[in-house]
Amino acid sequence: MASSAVGYAGFIAAAAIIGLLAAEITGRDLLAGLPAAAGTLGTAAAASPLASRAKRLGRRRALTLGYLIAIGGSGLAIVAGQLQMFWLLILAMVGYGVANASNLQSRFAAADLADDEKRAGSIAMVVWVGTVGAVLGPIAAPWANRVGVGMGMENWVSPLFLSIVGFALAAAITTRFLRPDPLQLAGGVDPQTPFQNPLRGLHHSWGAIWASPLARLAVAAMAVSQMAMVAVMTMTPLHMRDHGHADLSTLVIAAHVLGMYGLSPLVGRWADRFGRVRTLIVGAGILALGTITAVAAGYVPGLVFTGLFLLGLGWSFALIAGSALLTESVVIEERPGAQGLADVAMSLLGATAAFSSGFVKEIVGYHWLANFATVAAILVLVAARLVSRAQPRVAV
Repeated sequence: MASSAVGYAGFIAAAAIIGLLAAEITGRDLLAGLPAAAGTLGTAAAASPLASRAKRLGRRRALTLGYLIAIGGSGLAIVAGQLQMFWLLILAMVGYGVANASNLQSRFAAADLADDEKRAGSIAMVVWVGTVGAVLGPIAAPWANRVGVGMGMENWVSPLFLSIVGFALAAAITTRFLRPDPLQLAGGVDPQTPFQNPLRGLHHSWGAIWASPLARLAVAAMAVSQMAMVAVMTMTPLHMRDHGHADLSTLVIAAHVLGMYGLSPLVGRWADRFGRVRTLIVGAGILALGTITAVAAGYVPGLVFTGLFLLGLGWSFALIAGSALLTESVVIEERPGAQGLADVAMSLLGATAAFSSGFVKEIVGYHWLANFATVAAILVLVAARLVSRAQPRVAV
C-alpha cells in the first residue's frame, strides 16, 4: 500500500503535465498526446515481462525492477525537456511508463492471498492508497514547475523530478517490506519456469483467458474503460487551456484522480457484496455519465471537474471488479500471465487513445473525443449485461 501511494504520486505528477510539455516543445496540440502514448506503450511492453518475472521470482523483484527502469526514463525525460528534443522525450516516456506496469500489478499482490469474498476489497485498498500520492502529484506539479522555471529550467520540466522521487521510494519500500512474497505464499511462484518468447507467452495466456467468458469480460471491461478514460483525460488540460483555464487544469486532473482512487474501498465492498459483473455494469454507466458531462460542460470549469471525477470513478469500478473477476476466473498457475496480458491490453488501448486524442481534438474537437469515449463505455455496459444474463449467479 505504501509503495503504491508513492508510485502513483510519481506517475501522475508527470502525467498531469506531459501534454503541456509536449505542446511547449512542438508548439502544437496535434502531437501533444504522443508522449502519453509512449508512456502507455512502455507500460504495455513491460506488463508481460514483469508478470513472467513474478512467476519465476515473486512479486517483490518484479515490482522493484519496474520502478528502477522508470527512474532512468524520468531522468532522460528531464534531459529531453531541457534540450527541447521531442523525439528524445518520446523515447524517455517509454521507460517512464514501466512504472505504471508496477503500479498496476501491485493490486494483484493484494489479490494473491485474499479470500474470495474479500478479494475485490483487498484490491481496492491498494488502489485506494494511491489516492494520497496520485492527488498530491498533480497539485505539487505547478509548484515544482514554478521553482524549476525560477532556477532557469524550461517550462513544465521540473515536475518530472517528482516522478524520480516517487519511483525511488516505491522501489525502496517494495524491496524492504514486501516480505514474505505474497505470490510465493499463494503457490504461484515457480523458479523453474522457462524463459520464453514474450509473444508466445501472451498467446498462452490469451488461451487461458479465452476459455472463460468471465475472464474475457474482465479483460475487455478494464481495457475499454482505460481507453475511454485516457482519451478524455489526456486532452482535458489542453481543452481548458484553450478557454483560459490552464491554471485549473492540474486541479481538474487531481479531481479526476480522486475519482479513480478515492472511493476505491467502497467500490471494493460493493463488488464483494453485489458481484463483479453487476459492478462492471454500474461502472460503465458512471463512465458514460462522466463523458456526457464533459461534453455538456462547454467551457464551465465546475462541470469539467464533475465530468472528470465521474470518469475516474467509472474507471475505478472497472479496474477493481475486473481485476477480481479475472483473478477468480483462471487457475493459480495461469494467473500471473493472464494478469500481465490484461495490463498489456489496458496499456495498448490506452496508448492508442493517447496517441489519437491530439489528432481527434485538433480535427473534430474535444467534444467529439468525449462522444467516442461515451460509445466505448456503452459497449462495456452492453457486454456486461449480456454476460449477466448468461450467468446470473455471477451477476448477483
